[in-house]
Amino acid sequence: MALLDLIELSKLYETNRILDKITFSLHENERIAIIGKNGGGKSTLMKIVNGSLSFDEGRRIVQKNIKIGMLDQTPSFKQGMSVKEAIEEQLSELKNALIRYELILKALESDHSPALLEEQSTLATFLEIHDAWSLDEKVQQVMQEFDLKQFEFSDVNTLSGGEQRRVTLAGLILQQPDILLLDEPTNHLDVYMVEFLEKMILKSRFTLLFISHDRYFIDHIATRTIEIDDGTLRSFEGGYENYLTCKELLIHSLQKQHENLLKYLKGEEEWLRRGVKARLKRNEGRKQRVFELRESSKKNPSLVKKLKLELEREKLNFNGEKIINKQKMLFEIYNIDKKLGEKILIKNFSTRILQKDRIAIVGKNGAGKSTLLRILLGDISVDAGTFNAGEFKVGYFDQQRSILDPNKDLIETFCPQGGDRIDVKGKNMHVFGYLKNFLFPKEDLNKKIGILSGGEKNRVALALLFAQEVDCLILDEPTNDLDIPTINILEEYIQSFQGAVIFVSHDRYFVDKIAEKLYVFKGEGAIEESYQSYSEYLEIERELQELEQMEKEVSTQRDEPKVLKTKEALPTKLSYKEQRLLETLPHTIETLDQEISAIKKCLENPECYQQKGLSALSSDLQSKENALEPMIEELLLLEEKVEHMQRG
Repeated sequence: MALLDLIELSKLYETNRILDKITFSLHENERIAIIGKNGGGKSTLMKIVNGSLSFDEGRRIVQKNIKIGMLDQTPSFKQGMSVKEAIEEQLSELKNALIRYELILKALESDHSPALLEEQSTLATFLEIHDAWSLDEKVQQVMQEFDLKQFEFSDVNTLSGGEQRRVTLAGLILQQPDILLLDEPTNHLDVYMVEFLEKMILKSRFTLLFISHDRYFIDHIATRTIEIDDGTLRSFEGGYENYLTCKELLIHSLQKQHENLLKYLKGEEEWLRRGVKARLKRNEGRKQRVFELRESSKKNPSLVKKLKLELEREKLNFNGEKIINKQKMLFEIYNIDKKLGEKILIKNFSTRILQKDRIAIVGKNGAGKSTLLRILLGDISVDAGTFNAGEFKVGYFDQQRSILDPNKDLIETFCPQGGDRIDVKGKNMHVFGYLKNFLFPKEDLNKKIGILSGGEKNRVALALLFAQEVDCLILDEPTNDLDIPTINILEEYIQSFQGAVIFVSHDRYFVDKIAEKLYVFKGEGAIEESYQSYSEYLEIERELQELEQMEKEVSTQRDEPKVLKTKEALPTKLSYKEQRLLETLPHTIETLDQEISAIKKCLENPECYQQKGLSALSSDLQSKENALEPMIEELLLLEEKVEHMQRG
């Protein structure tokens, strides 16, 4: 059922047509990602959906009683309100419904009138839909996961802009409106908060429309991706990976127009598939060990410790034996400590950074990541230990864009001595010739930096940075406020850069694509060095947490009084249905896998996909891939059951 429809809708700003006769429907339980260039109309579309922005042509139709909730970019709160009160105020309707439900239950003890019974049923449905039965518990959980617990009783108006956005986001996801609108929800969230947000969204079955540059978030969450380009809207089933596949095929079908875009899409898709396949292959054996040892570990707790030790060793030593060759040493760090007041940020940390290193500094917000960057830049000194930096040039990108002068225009920024030409990597070129690589049109050259948007300022700062001759790039959250096309430009420049790159980021996709080494801030000054992809590091970290929980359960079971179990308590045979599935599923899975391979092969052949239809093939592929995963999972569960019966 469509909850909202936009029909032949247009929006103009002066003479610029941002949206041109677009038609769009949002159905129940859909999660739609909006992508496109900054300034292309993403936020405009979202505000029109929200009803907070008018349009010039067309119609907006919303089903009766549909409630829409939108994440405000600049939240406002009552004076003197605490963080907990600010979250709870957003839940007043749910809290009132709970109170009324309890009153009705009490009244029904003596009065069974049809009116009360009907109201009880209506309230129960409302509370069930919004998962509101244990609100106080959920408020505490969301404060913990979004790192707001420490501010629970603090005045919400004293928090930073990012922290206030987290407060608003916490209230919104607990409200569970019929349609949830999120504009860059992962901004100001560390990777652990993003993972919690993903779980909440998937568990609660939100109908969601969101804008994001976090490509893993899009891939994990979106059931559909829409792209706004030159005022038009194009829809693709699934998340970011399927968008790349379909977009590449679409461009092929248009006789290879936009060759640069095609080159990017192909490279991006190949990288994503290669990374995912490699990670799945590496994880297969490890996950199988967890699967096999889960039951036997209950009988033998030492197996849990053994598996934990294996995982820890894998986490720390994966590709860890990196050969230190004759590369130039940039930084040598030995046993350094750094505190901020009483808070320990860095403790006993040692490392070497060489001239071609690609290092991502990751971890929770407030753990000390930016402090390490400031030490490398020489802005602050260490409290203890040895820090040595060689003689080399550093290019620095900070979140405040301090290298920009708001009173200068683009030409003055890049040509401070006059003229309109610059030297970039030994090549003399016109400013526009260089800046068009960063998506700036010619008419922007005389614009003052101060009037540009946050994303445009970031693009200018990055363009200025890559025009410099430096040996080392130090970047603090470089993807913030950037759209996906600009992030891809950034990635291309970094990959072609011959020096060292050290950066702080919470963007898992960006980190996976660029970094060859991680400095993981664990808290209380501990920094772990790893040569894994960030995604794999996080997966192992989650498995270790599962094992720790398993250890606790084993310990609890060992301490509990023994209860004799009869043999009948264990399954002795499979049901007829389970036996049939065990016999037929392997063949069904193999057939489905072959069909998926055939569709993919057809999608690589223009003659084939033009004959059968690009849209039909993409839809068929999505349908078969969605059917395959549950079948594999069911077969694994059946095989596990058989194994348990054989052991027991």
